[in-house]
Amino acid sequence: MTEEFLQFSRAAGNDLSTPRPEYQFPGLKPGDRWCVCAARWEEARLAGKAPLVVLESTHESALEHVKLADLRKHALDVAG
Repeated sequence: MTEEFLQFSRAAGNDLSTPRPEYQFPGLKPGDRWCVCAARWEEARLAGKAPLVVLESTHESALEHVKLADLRKHALDVAG
């Protein structure tokens, strides 16, 4: 998770930074890992705010919204 993405998501109406104890949600901070929906990730990528992804944890259905080449460019777990 990056501060840029957290700010982007907050501006788009999904505040992931604020703790929500009633849902046992501690709030996210830069460096955390979190499952992000593919459509929001693609919006963030187009805005230059996409966080890195763990390809091994990315479901193939994400490819309905995102190109594999773009995921690879943002992959945390791929060398080179």
